[in-house]
Amino acid sequence: MEVKKEIALKNIPTKASQEYRNFPMVPRVVYGKGSFNTLGDILMPKRKHSEAPMIYLVDDVFEGNELINRIPSIFCDQIILISAEEEPKTNQVDALVSMIREKFTELPSGIIGIGGGTLLDLSKAVAIMLTNKGSASEYQGWDLVHKQSIYHVGIPTISGTGAEVSRTTVLLGPEKKLGINSDFTTFDQVVLDPELTKGVPKEQWFYTGMDCFIHCIESLNGTFLNAFSKSYGEKSLELCKEVFLEDISESDSREKLMMASWHGGMSIAYSQVGVAHAMSYGLGYVLGIKHGLGNCLVFQYLEEFYPQGVVLFNKMLSKHQIVLPTGVCTKLSESEMDTMISVAMGMEPLWENALGKNWKSLVTVKKLKAIYQKI
Repeated sequence: MEVKKEIALKNIPTKASQEYRNFPMVPRVVYGKGSFNTLGDILMPKRKHSEAPMIYLVDDVFEGNELINRIPSIFCDQIILISAEEEPKTNQVDALVSMIREKFTELPSGIIGIGGGTLLDLSKAVAIMLTNKGSASEYQGWDLVHKQSIYHVGIPTISGTGAEVSRTTVLLGPEKKLGINSDFTTFDQVVLDPELTKGVPKEQWFYTGMDCFIHCIESLNGTFLNAFSKSYGEKSLELCKEVFLEDISESDSREKLMMASWHGGMSIAYSQVGVAHAMSYGLGYVLGIKHGLGNCLVFQYLEEFYPQGVVLFNKMLSKHQIVLPTGVCTKLSESEMDTMISVAMGMEPLWENALGKNWKSLVTVKKLKAIYQKI
């Protein structure tokens, strides 16, 4: 009994452990053109046996593409094609988990996500929910997951979200848009192959890249900023400026944006994002607007919070001849507007990072409504 009591006492968080967060990082990463070809060798030691498959969640944009034929699928492995037209949802995660449990008698050896932020986030969430009970919606928040996820691998085919390196998986739930933020969310392995990002449509490339740019601006201007976050954020911002403001080759652009995404994701590990992300979550929840575009729609009106960032953003819009949609919020009912504002204001850590502990005295329903009405 004394031994058990002693162990229990050791597990009680101390003041020091609460002050100094012990965040996980991706333990293994492969980088380089053609590095996707190493996937079979990477996965082989992780295979439990022939009845425990590798499950590949792949963006359906690759249906009929030669990439599918390059996936090292053996034994009872399964490739599941998923549309990324809509943001990932908690009920979608639950459905995938149920399907996998019903189809296979053994837990998978691993989950491999191939695609953009939607597929990477889905993969992280499915890996978590295969070892945790209940619905994914029960784990939306910070540090609610307590069981180790199964082995999972992220392979981005578009750059900017930082999903490949972050400790969150952002999901649309029945009541909110919020991530499963936990130490078990981070990928066990990432494969960064710039060749996989060829052929991304221009507007999608821009909006997703701006997600990265806005990560940097919000992190570097936040009250949570420290030397750890600053070092990653500054490098990511430097790379974003090269990609979106200078004239560089497509090959250089792919490589630099891939690394900007990585550094941008790392910049918020010990920091947070801010106003644009909080308000973008509201747009995503009510209108289903994809995250990158949502960030852009909001950020253009945030001169009050990020004046220099908005100047740079407008230069990038102009250089790449991107015209943002207008009138997005004009037909919202009062109820929908209230829900949008409620979702945005519910992102407390983001507001605290942006404006400090007294953010509630600075951010009002009226202020948020005025910004949404411009969009």
